[in-house]
Amino acid sequence: MTSIWDYSAPIGQGDLVGYEVEVTDGRIGKIDESSNEIGSAYVVVDTGFWIFGKKRMIPAGVIERVDPDNRTAHVAMSKEQIKSAPDFDATHQDYRDEYERYYGGT
Repeated sequence: MTSIWDYSAPIGQGDLVGYEVEVTDGRIGKIDESSNEIGSAYVVVDTGFWIFGKKRMIPAGVIERVDPDNRTAHVAMSKEQIKSAPDFDATHQDYRDEYERYYGGT
């Protein structure tokens, strides 16, 4: 069983920083940071004006596909789901309990 904290191959093969994030109901921001660590992969989305400059950590497993030509990552979430996700806190990125509760674990 694949964890939500792992990229679907071949999505995780490359740096996604700077990519636009396309969700099920439009664009939500850009990827500000990413991790390719097996079992702990994620992206940090800077939501810009959508959520007034907030950042959200999103497990790599919700990225459905990547379009390298248009530098876009397509995510299987809505704007509302991302808005409701826990705030990204760099000091807590290694302690994912809150994120696990929101995204449903593995």
